[in-house]
Amino acid sequence: MTLTVVDMHTGGEPLRIVTGGYPSVPKGTILEKRAYVRDHLDHLRKILMFEPRGHYDMYGALLVEPDLPGADLAVLFMHNEGYSTMCGHAIVALGRYAVDEGLVAKQEPITTVNIEAPCGLVVASVEVRDGKAGAVAFESVPAFLFAGGQTIELAGHGTIGFDVAYGGAFYALADCHQFGLEFGKSRVRDFVDAATALTDRLKAEFPLSHPDHGDLAFLYGTILTDGRDAFSDGVTKNICVFAEAEVDRSPTGSGVTARLAAMHAKGEIAIGQTRTFESIAGSRFSGAVVRTAKAGPHGAIIARVGGRAYYSGRTEFIVEADDELGRGFLLR
Repeated sequence: MTLTVVDMHTGGEPLRIVTGGYPSVPKGTILEKRAYVRDHLDHLRKILMFEPRGHYDMYGALLVEPDLPGADLAVLFMHNEGYSTMCGHAIVALGRYAVDEGLVAKQEPITTVNIEAPCGLVVASVEVRDGKAGAVAFESVPAFLFAGGQTIELAGHGTIGFDVAYGGAFYALADCHQFGLEFGKSRVRDFVDAATALTDRLKAEFPLSHPDHGDLAFLYGTILTDGRDAFSDGVTKNICVFAEAEVDRSPTGSGVTARLAAMHAKGEIAIGQTRTFESIAGSRFSGAVVRTAKAGPHGAIIARVGGRAYYSGRTEFIVEADDELGRGFLLR
């Protein structure tokens, strides 16, 4: 078995783009393709995401035939747990990749790349100068605050306040100081443990719904913030812990989108105002509310999130028939 990939990273968060070796995926909606890959091709996800070729926090993208009219390409996202519905850092990388690989006609100063994700159509704007692709910004699907001002009793931490917001995926949002944590002083491990505890509790006790499709109604993870949502300017820091306690090195594109939706719903950011979001690794995304929208019964926004992606390698992976460990494993 041979699989080829292009590796990129956005703000330190890896993206392994599959370029060859996967069998064709049957026609259907993007959610049907996601279900097919999950049910029939999951062994390939484990080969590419898990050790010895990947690691616990690896992230991947499989390009498939688009179904939505106007989409230039379609993508399925993969990680240590399975297949997500939206990934902003991947969109930033794929925007640049699509321009560089000629998947769309190159135009200066901005090339538009319409990317179909499981959550819907995402529009990426790629800066092009002297024929080279650079920074990328994207506008995603309508994002909304699902539930604000919630509290829960969490063992070892007492009463924790949180919001739940959707930015292509659902996240719990909570101020890290409630857990006795502080950016720059607390261990990453302690952030991960706190976020995971909240995620696990809410998955068990806090039902979600999405107006478009039931497959979108699951809690993807928890984002712990520095509590600076209401500040009108400056940098706000966060860490996103998603899937099976996977840590995002970037500020998290869909997470920034969810934060912007919650901030706007609470009157903490105005239309057209730009904030800077910083990750646990120190990388930054810009984020702004472009306009208001609707998502079923929810008041929603369209957010614009920007960042920069870089190439890190091109690889051909092989799997020998008798290599059991080569089919993928994780030690944590």
